[in-house]
Amino acid sequence: MCQEGLGEVSTVFYHFRRLRLKGTWTLLLRALHRAERERQGRNPHPSAAIIDIQSVKTVEESTGICGFDAHKHVKGRKRHLLMDILGMPLSIYVTDADMHDTRGARCLLAGLKYFVPRLIKILADAAYREQELADWCKIEGGWELEVVERAPGQRGFSIQPRRWVVERTFGWLSRSRRLSKDYERKVQTSETLIQVAMIRLLLAQFRRRT
Repeated sequence: MCQEGLGEVSTVFYHFRRLRLKGTWTLLLRALHRAERERQGRNPHPSAAIIDIQSVKTVEESTGICGFDAHKHVKGRKRHLLMDILGMPLSIYVTDADMHDTRGARCLLAGLKYFVPRLIKILADAAYREQELADWCKIEGGWELEVVERAPGQRGFSIQPRRWVVERTFGWLSRSRRLSKDYERKVQTSETLIQVAMIRLLLAQFRRRT
């Protein structure tokens, strides 16, 4: 079976996997991200970021790593993302859906300090309201974890300040057919496909401006 204009599926996946193992996708996304921030007159290294998760359904091939998100009533996996205020991912971590958000946050942020040297503040929703996590963030990277609360008396659905950036990024990912569900056997492949989707988005933005 051939992918139109690309060749055999096995050949395409071989090169995709090889680039993943070499870290090429990660390096390419970081380079494009820095270029986009500089184009907008920002420091290439962000000082603030937003953390959140997206729960997505799995299929039969991907049920080896799968769980149930009781809060969102989704059987599948969670995409843990740390994003800058442009909505571009700084770190990506995919787990089974029953992993608690605070535990996933530790996995997402562990060892990240070197790659985000200017990061000071991490914004999060109420699911991350845990003093142990806030203390861990301070020790791990010197980061201040700020939980964005609802305004007193506010009811129903509402987007909190800066939180709309998160929803926009998840919307971008959902527009990619390969990411509408998690079809992958390995979570590492799922993480890389998110990187590829964001690379594609950034390249499209650059093309429109040239």
